[in-house]
Amino acid sequence: QVQLVESGGGLVQAGGSLRLSCAASGRTLSTLTMGWFRQSPGKEREFVAAISWNGGSTSYVDSVKGRFTISKDLAKNTMYLQMTSLKPEDAAVYSCGGSWKAYYSGAYNLATYYDYWGQGTQVTVSS
Repeated sequence: QVQLVESGGGLVQAGGSLRLSCAASGRTLSTLTMGWFRQSPGKEREFVAAISWNGGSTSYVDSVKGRFTISKDLAKNTMYLQMTSLKPEDAAVYSCGGSWKAYYSGAYNLATYYDYWGQGTQVTVSS
């Protein structure tokens, strides 16, 4: 069993930065494809970014490209989402997911691809 715990959310002004963390226990992140999703009230859960088992491949939704960076620190068994130039539309509950499936299956943008989820962390962006 894998447990994922997010942290790092909070209130930030538009244009500011936050770094979200997703700490894993029960299994090393080097065996999992990992992803970040977000959901705001009244909207469906949205794919944000994904990273392969070894961190060598990443993917982003177009709206965050160039502003967000997903990464893994295998020594700390933690995944990160560095968010810069935040916009009010980035405000949401951000959740991390882990999957046993191969990154190159290409389905990492679907919530159903993931086997494990964290509880989420709130990001609020003031204008």
